[in-house]
Amino acid sequence: MSRPLSLTVLLLAASALAAGQSPVKRPTPPVRDPHTPGYVAATELPDGEVPPISREAPPDAHVIRNFILGPTHPPAPESTHHPGVPHGTLTDITMHSADSKYYPGIARTPGTFGTPDPAHPARLIVTTSHPAPYTRHVTVYVPAQYVPGTVAPFIVGGDGPDHLLFTVLDNLIAEHKLPPMIAISIGNGGGDAQGSERGLEYDTLSPRYAEFVEHEVLPLVEARAHVKLSHDPDARATMGGSSGGSCALIMAWYHPDLYHRVLTYSGTFVNQQWPWNPQTPQGAWGFHTTLIPHSPRKPLRLWLEVGDRDLYNPNIMRDGMHDWVVANEHMARVLAARHYSYQFVFAENAGHVDRAVRAQTLPEALEFLWRDYPNPIY
Repeated sequence: MSRPLSLTVLLLAASALAAGQSPVKRPTPPVRDPHTPGYVAATELPDGEVPPISREAPPDAHVIRNFILGPTHPPAPESTHHPGVPHGTLTDITMHSADSKYYPGIARTPGTFGTPDPAHPARLIVTTSHPAPYTRHVTVYVPAQYVPGTVAPFIVGGDGPDHLLFTVLDNLIAEHKLPPMIAISIGNGGGDAQGSERGLEYDTLSPRYAEFVEHEVLPLVEARAHVKLSHDPDARATMGGSSGGSCALIMAWYHPDLYHRVLTYSGTFVNQQWPWNPQTPQGAWGFHTTLIPHSPRKPLRLWLEVGDRDLYNPNIMRDGMHDWVVANEHMARVLAARHYSYQFVFAENAGHVDRAVRAQTLPEALEFLWRDYPNPIY
């Protein structure tokens, strides 16, 4: 039996706001039961354990894995520093909006949100977004084992810098569980959701952000960090949490010629795209309703996580497409139906992009994502 939603959640956040008004506070997320009818069937793990990587299994895009983590989330050994493990070097790069051909910069006036379009309930009208400059930082991790002048695999992540990722890479590379790889942790352009620079970058379903990274970020990384990055999509991964997670999939979905590996925590596979696009009218919610089900299978491997107390935001749009748990459950279902290589983790006693869950699972997630490397995904 599913756990009943709290009365707080059943009462949707207040009536529609006039443009420019402050949004209503989000309701407290309900605690979800992973055994709710309609959720994907999953293997319940002993408390404190993480899913198996299944290295003994042959490379097979048809392997399906759904798991439930227990309520205790001890950090994996690889999530902490250990004496004697070589540390990678970090290089910080500053980027300015004035130098970008892809993102010259926008911002939404603080304390404002928007109003639903009466003709399109799934469309939000934002009148308080305007041009605005930004500065972003890119942190480049180069492992101690990198041989100068050689071509290296790499992983790109949003909302950087991600120091947990750097620590985990130190340990897994030293243990020979991952190849020596570069990590590129890119700061966002500011704000959140519709009308913001971060929302424009991460929630827009288009090839634009991947192309921004390819043509404006990666050349700087190679020049400033003195590395050579692989052009093989099997040697490239994307990762992120929340909207950064939807962005990670967007990058690989629209450019499978560039990326084949995707890692997401609490992915925002909901209707948060702005400006509204009639070709993808549901935003990232459309990944599990139309895009993945109705498109030829792409050469991607994915690792996804969601928490039992993840975001539930009925908000003023009343479109039924702002439930992070349901969105990720749907993702697991359609990935299985389309025979993708993936692993899905439902974490009990966990919130949105939960820190403890990340420290517990990131090593296993990376190992799963890169298992069989350098063999191709397919």
